[in-house]
Amino acid sequence: MAFLQIQCHSSTLQMAISLQAIVPQPTNGSEVGIASGTKRAQYPVLYLLHGMSDDETIWCRRTSIERYAAGRDLVIVMPNVHRSYYIDMHHGPRYWTLISEELPELAAHFLPISQRREDTFVAGLSMGGYGAFKLGICRPGQFAAAASLSGALSPGSFKNSSGARSAEWLNTFGSAQLFKESENDLHAQLQKRVNEGTELPRLWQHCGTEDFLYEHNVDSRNEAQRLGVPLAYSEGPGDHSWGLWDEQIQNVLDWLPL
Repeated sequence: MAFLQIQCHSSTLQMAISLQAIVPQPTNGSEVGIASGTKRAQYPVLYLLHGMSDDETIWCRRTSIERYAAGRDLVIVMPNVHRSYYIDMHHGPRYWTLISEELPELAAHFLPISQRREDTFVAGLSMGGYGAFKLGICRPGQFAAAASLSGALSPGSFKNSSGARSAEWLNTFGSAQLFKESENDLHAQLQKRVNEGTELPRLWQHCGTEDFLYEHNVDSRNEAQRLGVPLAYSEGPGDHSWGLWDEQIQNVLDWLPL
């Protein structure tokens, strides 16, 4: 496997951005202790999203994602969106436009990835779980699968936070009125796609039963069930921690339609 650190310019944000990538490197079995990939002109791609307190480096620092990806013939792209919730912020940069439109173009420019829907996947944890489901639900023509680990899937529930967190929420989403039934309201967007008869990507969701976001995840599961949306859902002992995510990202990789 090859590990790449990419710094480039974003036309959307009008500033430099950072992303990391893991790319298969066929080595004829000479790379000690790790499987070798198959040489291809283009590989399927997994966009792997970080949580609110982290950045593009965190998946490689806290899990063995590079080792888990070895031999799967899969490129993994890990962008940085700071604390934006992967949206075009009310007062702030347009990270949704970056992640949904510009990033796939940049990734295809720098990396040997397929741009076909059936080869494009997204997953993330916490805030990144929200981002992954938003991409899957709001851009169903781009993604074949979306996975959420301990996802912060109901950010509207944080609108009554106090102090600095309240100001941050308002800067991000604007107001409760602007959030409700907007493109950032996943339940509303899921209902809209069902009403339109849109083909959604495969959806996968896991949350630990001791996680502070557990009830949010149960609510989202129940909404998907109410709407008849197929969802691979699981839960089990665990909290909001890297031990759980390191374990569950392996299950995500096994679940992807590679």
